[in-house]
Amino acid sequence: MTLKLDKVRISYNNIDLFNEISLEVKKGEITTIMGPSGCGKSTLLSAISGSLLPDFKLYGDILLEGESVIAMPMESRKIGILFQDDMLFPHMNIGSNLGFAISQYISKKSRKEKIDEVLETADLKGFYKRDPATLSGGQRARISLLRSLVAEPKALLLDEPFSKLDQELKDKMRTFVFDQIKRMNIPAILVTHNPEDSACGQIINL
Repeated sequence: MTLKLDKVRISYNNIDLFNEISLEVKKGEITTIMGPSGCGKSTLLSAISGSLLPDFKLYGDILLEGESVIAMPMESRKIGILFQDDMLFPHMNIGSNLGFAISQYISKKSRKEKIDEVLETADLKGFYKRDPATLSGGQRARISLLRSLVAEPKALLLDEPFSKLDQELKDKMRTFVFDQIKRMNIPAILVTHNPEDSACGQIINL
């Protein structure tokens, strides 16, 4: 399972946001894309996930498991994305937040078992009925990651997910996120402007 960018570039008003980029991320690997704010890092992730705004023009190809996803809608790509904000639904408890990402074709019992299993993996056993408002920043960050992972993505995109965390929490979350990616054995791309956030893989500068 690989995620490949083949001569990808993005333009806005006929002006390229960054130089043409080609890379291949193998399963279990994390590639870091670095660059200052405003250089097009998040826009690149939008193109990969399928949420690129129509004002932008995408060139090149994006392949997952050898298949081009360019013409696929976002929901068909099976590419998860984790943002710097946790994006939890405040009107849902933790179990419902996680269940939202799981196929509705799976039985309620199986969904519940899966949610309990991932919560235990993240040292959050018993949090199923908790209100998101009662969680700490670190707990919310872990739940947000788990919601991305329970959808069983074929690849994961990380949009500066550690930027709003304090240093101690950032170190813990970085380790937790990278461990989960390796455990699931999926390719991942991390974008950041902070060298401390980079993974131990290839680093691309925009």
